[in-house]
Amino acid sequence: MTRPAVLIDLGGVLVPDYLGAAANYWAGRLGIAPGDFLAAVFAGNDEAVLVGRTSESAWWELVGERLRRDAAAVDEIRRDLAARHRWDAELVDGLRGLRGRVAIAIVSNAWPAARARIVEAGVDRLVDAVVLSCEVGCAKPDRRIYEIALRRLGVEPGDALFVDDTEGHVDAARSLGMAGHLHDGTAGVIERIEIHLRCVG
Repeated sequence: MTRPAVLIDLGGVLVPDYLGAAANYWAGRLGIAPGDFLAAVFAGNDEAVLVGRTSESAWWELVGERLRRDAAAVDEIRRDLAARHRWDAELVDGLRGLRGRVAIAIVSNAWPAARARIVEAGVDRLVDAVVLSCEVGCAKPDRRIYEIALRRLGVEPGDALFVDDTEGHVDAARSLGMAGHLHDGTAGVIERIEIHLRCVG
């Protein structure tokens, strides 16, 4: 018997993107270009904090050096970014309504603080697995992170739908035999999941 599954991204899907607005705000505060702010915070993180090779605190120390700001200023930036984190309530409710009908995994390229946010919001109770790059040591589009999620759900690639806001990540999932959906808004995601359930279920 097949078991339909949905693998869904965190940032940009379950949590709408807020980095553009944050970059514009902090660029004005710091007197730099938005792109320079994003580079200071994220450049090089793919091989460091994103895959668990560097702690989040150590990474933020590096960000402070790049921005030439002290620890207090860096803490303010961290608090502001955390405060901008908002769940897509409609999509979260959609996942809640899927419980018992489909196996669900969050699969995210994320820093360690993501786990606490997921638990605090109770979203971990709506899914069967949470696979974070910082915890498993590999990040999308590396095939290993998809394979880890599939194993934790106990499903085959052909029974899974992968939802993400990055085209390359969706293409990687498709190359493994999964169905893929590039995030095009909440209604589109929910509709695509229902189609997947009809096809697989």
